[in-house]
Amino acid sequence: MNKNEIEDDLRPEYDLQSLQVRKLGAGRKRFCDTVRLDPDVIATFPSAEAVNEALRYLIEVAKHTSSLTHRSSNSR
Repeated sequence: MNKNEIEDDLRPEYDLQSLQVRKLGAGRKRFCDTVRLDPDVIATFPSAEAVNEALRYLIEVAKHTSSLTHRSSNSR
């Protein structure tokens, strides 16, 4: 079976002629940011939503702690 005999199962609206795949470099399209977690961290959280919730909580705690530290240093 040669190239011309292979049936094309792709939909007509898929244009693979202009497809460019770049693994590295500035031309790479960004679909989302990826963060790699260590295995012990992965084992602690059941899902991505749980990780995001914990990080948002940590951000709020850090903001609150920072504002307390800033106020107490000004009162001296």
